Amino acid sequence: MKKSILGMALLTSAVLSGCGSGSSESEPIVIGGKPWTEQYILPHILGQYIEANSEYKVEYEDGLGEVSILTPALEKGDIDLYVEYTGTGLKDVLKEEAVSGQSSEEVLERVREGYEETLDATWLEPLGFENGYTLAFSKDSGYDAATYSDLAEISKTEDMTFGAPHPFYERQGDGYDDMIATYPFEFSATESFDPAIMYEAVKNGDVDVIPAFTTDSRIGLFDLETTEDDLSFFPKYDAAPVVRLEALEEYPELEEVLNGLAGQITEEEMLAMNAKVDIDQEVASDVAREFLIEKGLIEE
Repeated sequence: MKKSILGMALLTSAVLSGCGSGSSESEPIVIGGKPWTEQYILPHILGQYIEANSEYKVEYEDGLGEVSILTPALEKGDIDLYVEYTGTGLKDVLKEEAVSGQSSEEVLERVREGYEETLDATWLEPLGFENGYTLAFSKDSGYDAATYSDLAEISKTEDMTFGAPHPFYERQGDGYDDMIATYPFEFSATESFDPAIMYEAVKNGDVDVIPAFTTDSRIGLFDLETTEDDLSFFPKYDAAPVVRLEALEEYPELEEVLNGLAGQITEEEMLAMNAKVDIDQEVASDVAREFLIEKGLIEE
């Protein structure tokens, strides 16, 4: 555990001697993250905002790992919080089935309840943007498609191939098998790619369609066309802080502070921040600080 018995005893002693749990003498709040651009930026948005609006100190474990690493780290207390996506929490962590057409609020309530019951953690208010799936293709392909259904119809008459990360083919409920059961695609072949490679693969014509992420700057960088999930196949993937319940007790102002970021980041703003890191080669922590200052959320 990050917080040892001795550390907790010292904390208790400090409280009893008149030093509140919100003081600068508390252990730093540890914020984790996944190893890709957006998840290098978000911990610093949360952390810099926390430090600017409270006496709490922050440490970062950005790039720690994917959900299979972050979830046990949260349970063990190795990290106190990180930003997760509601659909990922529902499918990959709680192993619950997505319900077609379910609203963002309904999915959030499901994951909040599930995490509190099974992981001793909870979901705070969403940050304002969704990083979901969109089926994308190169503009050079000549496809005239605005929706998944449009693409499915084209696949019946043209030689169309599909490329995705290997786990996408194994996912239940919102993976490849269920997708083609919902949308009658007739792909001539499928390929597996690392997520970092699949954008180049579709740009170079190695495959024709990929499940891109809506806030990924490579959509614009590689001049890809995106489509709408017109049958609401994928669940909502709203970004929100996930926090250990013990951390909320230890840092009593933390929930109110973090909820000050609720609804503050649009999909366009997240996409622009990702582009600054991916394309302009800016530092993630600097991009986070610039965003917070421009939004008036912290002072320069």
